[in-house]
Amino acid sequence: MKHLESSFTGKNNFWRYIVMMLLIFLATNTIGSLPLTIVSLVKSAGNNQSLSEISSDLNFLTNMGVSQNMILFLVLFAFIAGLAAYYLIVRPMHGRTFLQTVTGAGRIRWQRALIAGLVWMLLMAVYLFIYLGFDPGNFSINNSSSSLIVLALIAFAMIPFQAAFEEVIFRGYLMQGFALLIPNRLFPLISTSVLFALMHSLNPEVKEYGFFAVMPQYLTFGLIFGVITILDDGIEAALGAHAANNIFLCIMVTQESSALQTPALYQQHNYHPWIELAGLVVSGIILILVLKWIFRWDSFSILATKIKPLESIDQIP
Repeated sequence: MKHLESSFTGKNNFWRYIVMMLLIFLATNTIGSLPLTIVSLVKSAGNNQSLSEISSDLNFLTNMGVSQNMILFLVLFAFIAGLAAYYLIVRPMHGRTFLQTVTGAGRIRWQRALIAGLVWMLLMAVYLFIYLGFDPGNFSINNSSSSLIVLALIAFAMIPFQAAFEEVIFRGYLMQGFALLIPNRLFPLISTSVLFALMHSLNPEVKEYGFFAVMPQYLTFGLIFGVITILDDGIEAALGAHAANNIFLCIMVTQESSALQTPALYQQHNYHPWIELAGLVVSGIILILVLKWIFRWDSFSILATKIKPLESIDQIP
């Protein structure tokens, strides 16, 4: 194990984490949002809606003739800027390489990301098939046109950047940061999972169905991806599962309160948070067990073990 153990290397003053997160936030919301801002300005110039109104509800752009697929592309572009900013800043800020903050393997294990993504997408397909069988009236065909192909191309090309951004920040960077505070694997696991859930607290489905109804799902997602990261000593498998989850939802199912409105194949009419949570818990457990078997992870007891600094490292103040 080297991923969390690498937390102790380099420059780790608390202020560095604050500055790092602020710089990434600024890059994501300025450079990253520039294409969306330009389109919004152009469209607002000939309409009654202000830029602030469009920013608060992107459906205004749809009404102005911008396709949902284009809006999806513009929104996801911001994560490329954020990821690039992280890659450029992390070494001068912390004295650790990008690779050290995301994996303990010494290289990016793309095959693990692909395997985890395929397993999770299969589990989601099975879950949707079962849901359709038990409650067919809750779903209707939303889109069967050629725009679905365009949506799939955008999803497969862009969503991995969005998933990578969140996994790099939460399961890579911040998990290492919390490991410095209390060097036990459970603490960074729980801390980053809570932060991951809170980051999504402004999503429209939270407003629609209530904080305590929806937040457990995001917390569960954080715990699933966190457990996978610790057991696999890196974020690759978690990244693959995360990307597969968002790609599948973008292409296959949409509902009115979704954070990203897409011309997906199915429209879900009624969203039941507790049913979705139960399905997520069962699917998540199966995913972890399947990956444990495929990747031959050690015992789950490692989740409660102490994190010890790597031998012969320099702690730079």
